[in-house]
Amino acid sequence: MLRPWKMKIQLDPQSDKAIYLQIADAIIGDIRSGRLMKGTALPGSRTLAQDLGLNRNTIVDALNVLLNEGWLISKERSGTFVADILPIAPKSGRLNMANNGIEIAKGNYHIHFDDGYPDSRIAPVEELARAYRHFFNRKAKWQMMGYGSALGDLEFREAIGQMLNQYRGMSVDYHSICITRGSQMAMYLTSQCLFEAGDYVMVEDPGYKPAWKAIERTGAKLIPIGVDQEGLIIDDVIRYLKAGKKIKALYTTPHRQYPTTVTLSLRRRMELIQLSNAHGFTIIEDDYDNEFHFGYRPVLPLSSSPELKNYVYIGTMSKVVAPVLRIGYLVSRNKELIDRVESLRKIIDVQGDVIMEQAVLQLINDGTIRRHLKKASHYYKAKRDYTEALLDQYLAEWVEYSIPDGGLAIWITAKEKVDWFKIAEALLAKGIKIVTPDHYSGDQTAKGIRLGYGALSEEQLKEGVLALAQVLTAGRQ
Repeated sequence: MLRPWKMKIQLDPQSDKAIYLQIADAIIGDIRSGRLMKGTALPGSRTLAQDLGLNRNTIVDALNVLLNEGWLISKERSGTFVADILPIAPKSGRLNMANNGIEIAKGNYHIHFDDGYPDSRIAPVEELARAYRHFFNRKAKWQMMGYGSALGDLEFREAIGQMLNQYRGMSVDYHSICITRGSQMAMYLTSQCLFEAGDYVMVEDPGYKPAWKAIERTGAKLIPIGVDQEGLIIDDVIRYLKAGKKIKALYTTPHRQYPTTVTLSLRRRMELIQLSNAHGFTIIEDDYDNEFHFGYRPVLPLSSSPELKNYVYIGTMSKVVAPVLRIGYLVSRNKELIDRVESLRKIIDVQGDVIMEQAVLQLINDGTIRRHLKKASHYYKAKRDYTEALLDQYLAEWVEYSIPDGGLAIWITAKEKVDWFKIAEALLAKGIKIVTPDHYSGDQTAKGIRLGYGALSEEQLKEGVLALAQVLTAGRQ
């Protein structure tokens, strides 16, 4: 097998860019220049570490970045090679690419700043497919091919409960859990079983409109609660409670508020729990991206508090594995609510995908999910840091932003009043799509946009941020 004897990589210890990213970028440069041709075998990580005088873990991190971004491929028992199909856009700029399973029409846009999608390219697809096939090789598989519980596979619910108890400080068992086809189904089931016409439900504004629609479908009325740098504004909650309206529930995203990414402060968390207990309203907690956290430890859910009496906790596995995998869950200690959810689930869908639940369970049990989350967290942290550097360099004069400790998006607001719809139109002419503020609020309460960076390459991020800076500059002239 022919490999380069020695790779010449110039490193800058004074650079703000991490060493492993410098290595990755240098190899990308060699691939782009043609020095490393498609199919070329790279030196092993130990050899490369010795050549560069670095710790092998640094080399492994660099290679993982290149594997995740599609520049390299790994062949079992053969080594690492330059990929035959490279993640380089055609020079015409007209792409026909898949974005999380949705095909983008030619000529419309080639960069989409979504609201925080994961990168499907790093999903453990092969491992999932292998686990799925493994199910059919089981001797007792026929015992699982019939109808099961509408709440989901028992073993899978036990695994989800164990995860919530160990990593999110909760105290639940499988009786309290319903597996759903994504978090939106969990929200719909919760709404249908908890609300009726005339009920009042508080929601964060700006917030997650698909959840609003699920609530409004029941005939319940929405009450907007403002959001600031500490999360939802408790004074707004108190004001509505004092107005005498019977508040049935509050829907919230306290870990990283959607869309602004701010974390609900500890003081407000305690106040909200006290208000919920005193006034009897249910807290519906949507913890939509808890897994992707780059700090020491994610903030524990409100639902982990032993003092909180009435809650529904909603989570998803779709971002953990891949968006196309529709597995979510809802959790509540309210047995009557869980019974109603089970009955409604039977009407909508007799049961979930037990085989897929078993496949994901295998990935949980064999450590694949844990290893993937560790790798993905490093991958997304590097992307977040790179996006932050771009914002600092090209947009700091025009917009304000705070960098969250996790998640897959950054919320930005303009320092001066701008028309985001005109901005979006100008960007679309350049082949770049953004999500406009009307997606987060019905009355233009939202003043910013959410830049999702998870599914974009560094080249796309740079092109998109530069284009946004150009459009904002032109708007002031």
